[in-house]
Amino acid sequence: MDKSMITVTSPLLPDLDDFHAMLKEIWASRWITNNGSFHKQLEKELAAYLKVPFISLFTNGTLPLITALQALRITGEVITTPYSFVATTHAL
Repeated sequence: MDKSMITVTSPLLPDLDDFHAMLKEIWASRWITNNGSFHKQLEKELAAYLKVPFISLFTNGTLPLITALQALRITGEVITTPYSFVATTHAL
């Protein structure tokens, strides 16, 4: 990566060897989509850490916004963060 480039965000990546070991577990389970063992483990540990009874993971920021708006039956003008994905505005 160019050292002079300033990025807005940068991914936080695990150690490649640790990631490879986890990927082997996923591959062995043959479950590579939603609700796999790592998904369930993360939900359980996040709920414990946040001291809440339930937590749901989403694939992006748009889906939880849509889910919350529909669950709460919110209509009319909705103000979201300017850092939301552009599709969020259209989904609302």
